[in-house]
Amino acid sequence: MKGTLKQGALQDRKLRIYLPPSYTSDRHRYPVVYVKDYGDLFDPDASDSLLALEGMFADGTLPELVLVGVQALNRNDEYTPWKAAALSDKFSPFGGKGEAYLSFLTQELKPYIDSRFRTNPAAEQTAIIGKSLGGLISMFAACRHPGIFGKIGSISGSYWYPGMVDYLKSHARSDPHMRIYMDVGTLEGAGKQSIQKDMVPLTRAAYEVWRENGLSEERLTLVAEEGGLHEHRFFCRRFPQALRWLFAEAAGLEEPKETAGRDGA
Repeated sequence: MKGTLKQGALQDRKLRIYLPPSYTSDRHRYPVVYVKDYGDLFDPDASDSLLALEGMFADGTLPELVLVGVQALNRNDEYTPWKAAALSDKFSPFGGKGEAYLSFLTQELKPYIDSRFRTNPAAEQTAIIGKSLGGLISMFAACRHPGIFGKIGSISGSYWYPGMVDYLKSHARSDPHMRIYMDVGTLEGAGKQSIQKDMVPLTRAAYEVWRENGLSEERLTLVAEEGGLHEHRFFCRRFPQALRWLFAEAAGLEEPKETAGRDGA
């Protein structure tokens, strides 16, 4: 690893902060990516995703980024937009504290990061990304705070969550600087008996809502990984490509053409 990992905390939440290789030698301001689940998508002890990102920095296919991993105090509460019943009697109900969590991100964490690191605070230079329920709350942020988060990454987002697709139908709005990356594994939901069984079709439905509400294919993509499961190794593998797509304009890249595994429907 050529960059630097720092540990921090804010209001009892642990932070994992990654500073890119040129941060100590350059003086310019960097885009920022807020990563759910304490940044486990770029934890070097869990996957090689950070090395993949640094390879993209080196070959110019991704601008250098500051990554901020944010701990959730209770992800089933904070990553859900409203209350919902438990999936089974083995689990607790969902707390629906997503609005308060986003208030913490926008009013406390982002100002804290922007004041302490050389960041570019503009919406088009600020991303929020997560997997599973972290992908759900990232999409909720697209609707609630488009003027703060201009790049949205939803890796295997939990669009089975009761009412989410309907919420998008009335709240998803096209924005000139918005870019949204979505993905899902084609085997996610297989064998489930709960509403999670509809993971793939509901992800496609969420994608279609954004298309119908005016977001062009140049600013919205859905990647379907053939054989992909709802497992951390698949999330980490797609994390670098998610950031590459979200920041393609900043890297001066042409928009990717239709490729196998990309759902442009």
